[in-house]
Amino acid sequence: MDFGLTDEQRLIVETTRAFVENELYPHEAEVERTGLLRPELIAELKAKAIEAGLYAANMPEEVGGAGLDTVTWLLYEKELGRANYALHWTCVARPSNILCAGTEEQREKYLYPCIRGEKSDCLAMTEPGAGSDLRGMKATAVQDGDDWVLNGTKHFISHADIADFAIVFMASGEEETRRGKRKKITAFFVDKGTKGFNVRDGYRNVSHRGYTNSILEFDDCRLPSSQVLGEVHKGFEVANSWLGATRLQVGATCLGRAERALGHAIDYAAQREQFGQSIGKFQGVSFKLADMAVELKAAELMILEAAWKYDAGTVTDQDMAMAKLKATEMLAFVADEAIQIHGGMGLMDELPLERIWRDARVERIWEGTSEIQRHIISRALLRAVGG
Repeated sequence: MDFGLTDEQRLIVETTRAFVENELYPHEAEVERTGLLRPELIAELKAKAIEAGLYAANMPEEVGGAGLDTVTWLLYEKELGRANYALHWTCVARPSNILCAGTEEQREKYLYPCIRGEKSDCLAMTEPGAGSDLRGMKATAVQDGDDWVLNGTKHFISHADIADFAIVFMASGEEETRRGKRKKITAFFVDKGTKGFNVRDGYRNVSHRGYTNSILEFDDCRLPSSQVLGEVHKGFEVANSWLGATRLQVGATCLGRAERALGHAIDYAAQREQFGQSIGKFQGVSFKLADMAVELKAAELMILEAAWKYDAGTVTDQDMAMAKLKATEMLAFVADEAIQIHGGMGLMDELPLERIWRDARVERIWEGTSEIQRHIISRALLRAVGG
């Protein structure tokens, strides 16, 4: 493994970091204060991101994206992760790779407009009674002739309020297994405005202000079979094939925020004086900085190793679970210690630390909780010895 960055990777990192610092940082205070992203601000920053070549950079080159390998993509995600989540996710959109699973007709309708910045998507799996246990979903899709009729509720659906369509996973049948009945899942494209499909405001969230969540309601929502994404009853296969690296994406954005928090802590420790010397010279502070740097480096290496394996086709669920677990828990540690070093000022909104601290909390929950990651890791360890 070569730990050095190529010239192209350095250019992408530098370009993305400059965009984040010059175009996104100046709007963080407004979004944090209001909890909203103004439509005109979204349009302005989206246009700048497209001009800079940063929009939809996660998508394959053959469909109009940047065609970045996984390592380079996650280096790009790390830089975007430094900023307020709503700003970088909404204005520098990365459409879901699952759109590539569609037919050519579906790509024309959904994928290509998302890459051009004309439409945006959202992904709907989670339900009030089915979070980590996706097989426990109660929302259903029942075939009626050539149509499908959808009923049920989804919640915690990110940015669904501004999305043009949803990619929705529904229970579409049952099958017998050794452990009893198991639900079959089918994925559907559902356009905003479809009769029987309603999007309601979700919950107020302590993390990621401006990055909204919504409740999706389906009441006899009728769709033609052409709206099925992938094969009928094969929704999990579609998700597993195309959404595998999203846990690494979460981890990569955590690296960016942790690096920003550590930078503030280092600067403050060097400049702040107490008892006649900078506080960084006190062991109680200097050891905190050392521990923060070690944890950040370890998490970064785990993310990049998993990305390298992903490109080589050798990555395992265990690799990605370990990387996501380490990066998200590292961010919580670094954010907390950065505030401790700053004392009371760390909790004031003049600095981004209190935001980074708040935002860190959700990372150990979405895209698979820390407990789910530990389950994946321990299961792999035991399976290797027949346990």
